[in-house]
Amino acid sequence: MTKHDQILAHIESLPVGDKISVRGIAKMLSVSEGTAYRAIKEAENVGLVSTIQRVGTIRIETKAKENIKNLTFKEIVKIIDGDVLAGKKGLKKPLDKFIIGAMTEKSMLRYITPGALMIVGDREGVQRLALNNGAAVLLTGGFEVSQNIIDLADEVKMPILRTSHDTFTVGTLINRAISDQMIKKDIVLVEDIQTPESETRYMTTKDTVEDYFKLVEKTGYTRFPVVNKSNRLVGMVTAKDVSDKSLTQSIEKVMTKDPRHAKSHMSVASIGHQMIWDGLEIIPVVEDDLTLVGIISRQDVMRTVQLAQKQPQAAHKLTDHITNQIVEKEMPEKGDAVFTFVVTPQMINNLGTLSFGVLNQIISSVVRSTMLSRYNFHSVIEQSSLYYFKLIQMDSEIEIRTQVIEVGRRSGKVEVSVYKDNIVSAKAIAVCQLMDPV
Repeated sequence: MTKHDQILAHIESLPVGDKISVRGIAKMLSVSEGTAYRAIKEAENVGLVSTIQRVGTIRIETKAKENIKNLTFKEIVKIIDGDVLAGKKGLKKPLDKFIIGAMTEKSMLRYITPGALMIVGDREGVQRLALNNGAAVLLTGGFEVSQNIIDLADEVKMPILRTSHDTFTVGTLINRAISDQMIKKDIVLVEDIQTPESETRYMTTKDTVEDYFKLVEKTGYTRFPVVNKSNRLVGMVTAKDVSDKSLTQSIEKVMTKDPRHAKSHMSVASIGHQMIWDGLEIIPVVEDDLTLVGIISRQDVMRTVQLAQKQPQAAHKLTDHITNQIVEKEMPEKGDAVFTFVVTPQMINNLGTLSFGVLNQIISSVVRSTMLSRYNFHSVIEQSSLYYFKLIQMDSEIEIRTQVIEVGRRSGKVEVSVYKDNIVSAKAIAVCQLMDPV
């Protein structure tokens, strides 16, 4: 066990409420204060300790993770505002799917699978059928269950839940929760693609330019993070930094200080924008105290972003609903495009006119579509200036025309005009970042 792991094990063994200090941990376990600090910081990240102003760092109850990767029956209880009648040992099991018991028992048997949730009223035969086939039961309408069913649920360790809501409301709530979870899973985070610290090539402030060239020859790379003795990021060094420098020159003297960096919890898309705009090939990944935990490369980011844009969506977001309403009509000439959009009741504000936010999303979507179809570039909107001249009523069919003003190596500028009955209702200028050609 490493010293880092020893510290974490020691912290976990402390009673809730005990105070913890870097100096105290270092002295007790005979480790450096830097090692103690990093371990305490990780303990805070995983929910073992918490730092409170004017109190200090104390041992706390382990915090539940906010981003639940698997929707469990325990979470379903919260969503439906219900209670648990039996089978509490199965609450931590993940929900696979839900079934509404509105058919004969013989017909529904083929739909019941282990891990499913049967939504039903006071039909005891269906309740027993679900439990015997490894499914949980959700009673709508606040009905009671017999002792036989309760005993069976405890025996198979599958929960029986109850709510006062009707079946339609419950089905809607659970479907929304499943959809939200699927959307969260679609968002790729830096931690999903980063190269871990153990596989990352980096330099220290005590290294020299000669060490840099040796590392280049060994790895084939030319850009490296630079860390201090506490393994905290202090700079980046590239071939440009060491050009014409003495081989004995310290890396600390030639490196670029305070480099751009990322955190593991950030989305890959947001970091991708930064890398494209600033022309960065790699970005170090650090903890809150700048301890290096890995790197991400532009190549990995671009591959991930492009793959995500090509894949079909598992769950529809509001932006998907808006984008799906946009229809491309024609292509008058290179760089121009014409789209149509019908304003549905879901797209309006409290005045009954097209929402300003929806209009912005429409403009963003047609700009991206134009850059992709005309120039084969994926793009991300960097800036947008929208001028809304006339209110657009519900059920109106609008026409959106785009004209590409300029296209560079990294960015493009597009003018967007919105027409209603051949009269200009809005205009916008959008600047977008361009990703590598697909």
